[in-house]
Amino acid sequence: MLTLYGKQLPSHLLLGTAQYPSPAILADAVKASGTAVVTVSLRRETAGGKDGGRFWSLVRSLGVAVLPNTAGCHSAKEAVTTATMAREVFGTNWIKLEVIGNHDTLQPDVFELVEAARTLIRDGFAVFPYTTDDLVVNEKLLEAGCEVLMPWCAPIGSAKGPLNPDALRSMRGYFPDVPLIVDAGLGRPSHAAAVMELGFDAVLLNTAVARAGDPVAMAAAFAKAVEAGRSAYHAGILEPRDMAVPSTPVIGKAVFS
Repeated sequence: MLTLYGKQLPSHLLLGTAQYPSPAILADAVKASGTAVVTVSLRRETAGGKDGGRFWSLVRSLGVAVLPNTAGCHSAKEAVTTATMAREVFGTNWIKLEVIGNHDTLQPDVFELVEAARTLIRDGFAVFPYTTDDLVVNEKLLEAGCEVLMPWCAPIGSAKGPLNPDALRSMRGYFPDVPLIVDAGLGRPSHAAAVMELGFDAVLLNTAVARAGDPVAMAAAFAKAVEAGRSAYHAGILEPRDMAVPSTPVIGKAVFS
């Protein structure tokens, strides 16, 4: 079980809800993934008019927890305002906190992120911060009161997979008891398996599933990869070696002259 802010969840895969070809495909992908949490953008909800209302009805019908996000915000003030509105709309104190600092890479503005996290946690929010793999930044987020960390492994939507596995491995080592969720940059099920093999607790996906040729099949593939990586980590993965090691014993081998 995955425990986030005291809530136990049966799946280690969280799924975004944007960019799907149709509402029906979104619903089928959510079911195929086995996820217990989906992210929803307040901007999509409020900008969609009647369509936004129908979308929210669809999400509620899926029977999963909703994690609203502050996508598109570029300052702590803007993010706090959006989060407060999201709590009213979606009826939850969970918030995926995004404060974007660079328009090209969509890298978080870590200074504004920490400031927004402090404010929201004081106001009773359970904050899921979209952050980098910088250890100092993540220490500041924990000091602010965050109980979950969500570092990227590559820029949002890039599908490049983990660009700096050593940094992700360091995060797991420095924060052994903190739930860590890779958020952004995964493009293939093998990428999800790779970060789960590093000891991460979950992954959050959107583009890799929504923009796949068959989103439903891809959602199912990612679900299997997440569980495979998690099982491998707990089984104890063999570390790389500098030299060959024979699998057959050499002691007592026959000698022919």
